[in-house]
Amino acid sequence: MDKYIFNVTNGLWYELVGDYYFPCLTVPTEEEQLVGVWGQRHKRFLKECRPALYNALLLSGKLNGYLADIDRQAQERLDTVIEQMAQSQGITETLKVTDQMVWVGKMNNIRASAMEIVNKELIYA
Repeated sequence: MDKYIFNVTNGLWYELVGDYYFPCLTVPTEEEQLVGVWGQRHKRFLKECRPALYNALLLSGKLNGYLADIDRQAQERLDTVIEQMAQSQGITETLKVTDQMVWVGKMNNIRASAMEIVNKELIYA
C-alpha cells in the first residue's frame, strides 16, 4: 500500500496511518497580530456562545485578524463614548484642577458606563 495517495475527486492527499488513510489537512497560517483585552473577551464569548463561528474563523486562518480588528474597534468606541459623556456632563480639566476627587469619581463612573456600552454593542453581540 502506498504511504500517500491523491484523490482526484476532492483534490486531497491522504496519508496511510496504520490501516487507514487520513487526509493531510493543515490550517492556513495567519499573520500574528496583538490582541488586547477586548479581543480576548470576544474570543472567550465566541468559544462559549458561538462555537460554529469560532471554529470557522479558526480553520480559515482569520481568527487572529478578526480579534485584532474587534479589539481596535472596541478601544476606539470606548474612547469616543468616554469623551462624549464627559462633555455632556460638563467634566473639564478645570474641575480636575479644582476638585480632583470629584473628577476621579465622575470619570470612574463614566468609564464603567462606557465599558458596559462597549461590551453590549461589540463584545457580547
